[in-house]
Amino acid sequence: MAVTHPNTLPFDPSSFRLNPARILLAVLALLVVIGAFSSFYQVPASSVAIVQRFGKYLTTKEPGLHFKLPFGLDLVSFVEVRRQLKLEFGYGTRGAMNDYQYNQDQGDMELEKNMVTGDLNAAVVEWVVQFHIADAKMYAFNFLEPQATLRDMSESVMREVVGDRSIDEVLTVGRQEMEVKALEKLQTIVSTLSMGVHIDQVQLGNVNPPLEVKDSFDEVNRAQQQKESSINQASGEYNRIIPEARGKAEQSISQAEGYATERVNEAEGDTTRFKALLTEYQKAPAVTKKRIYLETLSEVLPNIPGKIIVDDKVPQFLPLMHLQQNQAAPAATSTNSAR
Repeated sequence: MAVTHPNTLPFDPSSFRLNPARILLAVLALLVVIGAFSSFYQVPASSVAIVQRFGKYLTTKEPGLHFKLPFGLDLVSFVEVRRQLKLEFGYGTRGAMNDYQYNQDQGDMELEKNMVTGDLNAAVVEWVVQFHIADAKMYAFNFLEPQATLRDMSESVMREVVGDRSIDEVLTVGRQEMEVKALEKLQTIVSTLSMGVHIDQVQLGNVNPPLEVKDSFDEVNRAQQQKESSINQASGEYNRIIPEARGKAEQSISQAEGYATERVNEAEGDTTRFKALLTEYQKAPAVTKKRIYLETLSEVLPNIPGKIIVDDKVPQFLPLMHLQQNQAAPAATSTNSAR
């Protein structure tokens, strides 16, 4: 015989029936909440937002808070247009946020930096391409992988630029020209293809010969540097000696020209004086002859030491000479004794 507890109520299945109205209200409330949270978005300061409605491009929004149709009717993708991006070739900066910044495969990285120059020499070239996104719509829709495409084009352009130059130009004097040429070519290509990017700079990094020939190449470079140093020293010595020699030559020429002018002037003066003297001689030959004689004696006699002038009427000249010698001898003796 079954015993029923007096406090136990019998089971009523009708109390657990689902209320369709309540379910509908709950679903509607959930949809309202989801729609509210998916109807606005925030664009970062360094980006713009590309808005697509049903997959078709609708508009581009600037940084700030914006609204859109919820439930995936409007799709929003962000494009960083105010940030400078870069692509590294032959090396890689670890920890980069951009997946396309450098080649992740080490073998491919080694392959992309090995190039052949125009004179059939091998060179290991590392470079970086810096760019920014100029048109977000073109960048987002014209290419499926725009940065991967840009990497391939950059490598192609650099191989072309390196292939047009000799190994000496690539390693030394041609670096700046190569950077400018690569920038121009790459910008022309991306503009023609409407990629929506602008190339800011192409900068060469380490440019070396392959490791197998690096030692030999360094020796050649040292020899060339020594050659240039010797040439510079010789040029410096040339620039020092030649102007000095030219100055001395010009000085000698000037002195010779001055001496020649002086001699000519003296000759002309002598000629003029002789002509004047000849004129006077023709007028009075005896007077002129005697005057010339006296002038000559006045010039010559002061330069003659120990001269004695006597009258031609002196009868005995030798005693006077003997007396003069006797007077000179005691004077010399007294001078010696004084010493």
